Amino acid sequence: MTDPSLLRAVSLTKVYGAAGGAVTALRDVSLELHPAELLVIRGRSGAGKTTLLSLLGGLERPTSGSVLFGDLEVSKAPEQRLVEVRRRDFGFVFQDFALIPVLSAAENVEVPLRLAGVEPALRDARVAELMDLVGLSKSAAQRPGELSGGQQQRVGIARALATRPRVLLADEPTGQLDSATAATMMELFERAVRAEGVSAILTTHDASLMTRADRILELRDGLLTHGRHRLG
Repeated sequence: MTDPSLLRAVSLTKVYGAAGGAVTALRDVSLELHPAELLVIRGRSGAGKTTLLSLLGGLERPTSGSVLFGDLEVSKAPEQRLVEVRRRDFGFVFQDFALIPVLSAAENVEVPLRLAGVEPALRDARVAELMDLVGLSKSAAQRPGELSGGQQQRVGIARALATRPRVLLADEPTGQLDSATAATMMELFERAVRAEGVSAILTTHDASLMTRADRILELRDGLLTHGRHRLG
């Protein structure tokens, strides 16, 4: 018996603009994310990867089609319900890190826990656990501007995992990193996903980062063209 899908997209289409200026970013895209799966979506810049993640995470609504998270139809849920689900069940890692510059690394990781109303002692313990997981315990007091790009992305990963989300969505998380740092970051993603028991979707255009994926799908000009499972 196979595991039921945790997150499902059904015939997603997203069109920006109207009439003669309309641009179709996604066309009839369907996919499933299974429990404890690390799914990589590959594609060149402009393929529609960021749009797809935005729709899956409820940050945007599709022009047509649906996104299902368990019994919830994300694509039609009221905004307040989406806010609750994003805070509790989804973790986001952004291309530009999106860290708050005036806060320390540890304080950035703590933000989702504060928003969730977690009590101080539990917040402190969880932040310490995550800083250790991403190898930044000694840099916890430093602000983002004092950290390297790779270190900032590690903070972003830790923050995304803070509330123990069920789904992790990472948009080109290694796009601003050199190849060696990117490889290390992909290893960290896999370790974090396995250790935290979450399911993850990562987008990338870098073929060298895909060896750790359980499954790979490809987006090309807004169309999902093919996929494969990891060998071995």
